[in-house]
Amino acid sequence: MTSEIPPRRRIAIGMRGVALLAAALVGLALCVAGIWQLEAARAGVTITSLQAGTTPMTVYRRDGAAAAPVVVIAHGFAGSRQFMEAYALTLAHAGYLAVSFDFEGHGRNPVAMSGDVTRVDGTTRKLMSEIGRVTDAALSLPGVDGRVALLGHSMASDIIVRQALADPRIAATVAISMFSEAATASAPRNLLIITGEWETSLRQDALRNLRLADSVANEGDTVGDPAGSGGRRAVVAPGVEHVSVLYSTTGLREARDWLDRVFGRSSSGPVAATGGAIALLLAGIVLLAWPLAELLPKREAPPPTIPLRSLATVTLVPAVATPIVLRFVETRFLPVLVADYLAVHLFVYGALSLLLLRLRGVRFGRLAWLAALALAAYGIAIFGGALDRYVASFMPIAARVPIIAAIAIGAVPYMLADSIANQGGHAALWRTAWIRAAFLASLGGAVALDFKRLFFLLIIIPVIVLFFIVFGLIGGSVGRRTCSPLAEGIGLGLILAWSLGVSFPMFLPG
Repeated sequence: MTSEIPPRRRIAIGMRGVALLAAALVGLALCVAGIWQLEAARAGVTITSLQAGTTPMTVYRRDGAAAAPVVVIAHGFAGSRQFMEAYALTLAHAGYLAVSFDFEGHGRNPVAMSGDVTRVDGTTRKLMSEIGRVTDAALSLPGVDGRVALLGHSMASDIIVRQALADPRIAATVAISMFSEAATASAPRNLLIITGEWETSLRQDALRNLRLADSVANEGDTVGDPAGSGGRRAVVAPGVEHVSVLYSTTGLREARDWLDRVFGRSSSGPVAATGGAIALLLAGIVLLAWPLAELLPKREAPPPTIPLRSLATVTLVPAVATPIVLRFVETRFLPVLVADYLAVHLFVYGALSLLLLRLRGVRFGRLAWLAALALAAYGIAIFGGALDRYVASFMPIAARVPIIAAIAIGAVPYMLADSIANQGGHAALWRTAWIRAAFLASLGGAVALDFKRLFFLLIIIPVIVLFFIVFGLIGGSVGRRTCSPLAEGIGLGLILAWSLGVSFPMFLPG
C-alpha cells in the first residue's frame, strides 16, 4: 500500500520543477548570449599564437588591414594575456597590430619570475627586458610599419613607463591603473593615464603625474600636443574599479583615440567592451549548476544545525591561532609568490577546524564521490574553460601541476571544514558569512604579523572572496542536493587549489 502525497506537497514539488526548468532555460540562454557576443567581438580579427623566445604571445590583426603601428600589451600582477583581450580586440579592429603576452611567472609562460620584487633593479628590470624582447619580436612581424606603442595595466604600468623611458622607439604609452614614480615632466613621451572612478588613490597619483607636465591641469585635460612635440592626458573611466576598468568603454575608446592622435590616424571599428558578455556567460554557468545538480543522487536528511557556541569555537580558534602559529614557521617551499604560505595556512586552519568540529560532536556524514568529482569537473572544466578562453589563464602548464597538488593538501581540508560548518549549503546566510569572514580575518591577521613577506596576500584576498561567492553558489547546489558536506568540501577544495595554482605567479628569488 502506497501513501498518497499531500496536496500541498504535490504543489511544492510542481513549483520546484517549474523553477528548475526556468533556471535551466535562463542559464542556457545567458550562456548562449554571452558566447555569441564574445565570439562576435572576435569576428574579422585573426588571432595567432607565437613565441618571443620562451615568452608566449598572441597577435591580433584585423583581416585585410594595411601596414600599421604595433601596440605591445602587458597585463598586471597575477594576470595573463586573456585579461587584456578587450584592449587587444579594440585596437585590432581599429587597424593596429596588437600583441599581448604572458610575463615570466604568469599564465603559460614556463619561466619563473625572479629577482627582488622590492627593488627597481631586481624583478622590475627583468620584466623590462622581457618587454624589450617582445617589442623586438612585435616590430619584426609582417604588416608593422615600424612604429610602436606600449599599453599596460597595474603592475605593468610601472614596467612600461620605465621601458618607454629607456627605449627611444616607444612613441606612446598607455598606462591603466598606473602607479609609478618614474615619470618626469616630459617623459615618457605621449603618456595617457586611465584610471577607474573607484580607484581613489590611483586617481590621485594619475593627477600628480599629469601635473608634473602642467601644475594646473585636471582630469580630462590634455597637456601638450601628442601629434607634435608630445602630450600627456589623465582620464577617469566611470563606474569601474581595478579589474573592471579593463572592460570600460570609456577606457577602450580613450586608448584608441590617443594612439590615433599620436600616430596621425583616424580609426574606425567597434569598441570591444566584453565585460557584460563575460558576466552573462559566467552567470549562466553558475545558474545551470542548480538544475544540473538535481541529476545527482539525493539524500533526504540535511545535516543538523551546529549550535552557536560550537560554531564560534570552530571558527574563532583557528582564525586566531593559525596566523600566530605560522608566524614562527618557515613556509617557503613552493616556487610561487606566497602560495606556499597560503597552502600551509589553509591546511592548519582546516585541520584545527575539523578537529574542533569532531570534538564538538559534529558528524561529518557520508562521502558521495560521484558528487565530489562532478562538482570538481564542472568548476574546473566548464567554468574554468570559459575563464581560460575569455578572461584569464586557467589551464595549467606542466610546471604548475605539482604546485596545484601541493596547494590541494591544504585547500581540501580547509574546504571540508568550511562545508561541514556550512551544513553542506543548508546553513543560514549569516552563518556562511560569519564562517568565511573569520577565515578572511585570519589571512588579514597573517599579513599584519608579517607584512613584508605576505603583503601579496592582500591582492589575493579579493580573489578568494570572489571564489566564495561564485563557487560557493555552485557548491551549495551540490551540497543541498546530496546532503553531503564531504562531497561539497572535496569538490570545492580541488577547485580552490586549481584556481590558486594557476593564478599565483611562479617565482624564484635571486
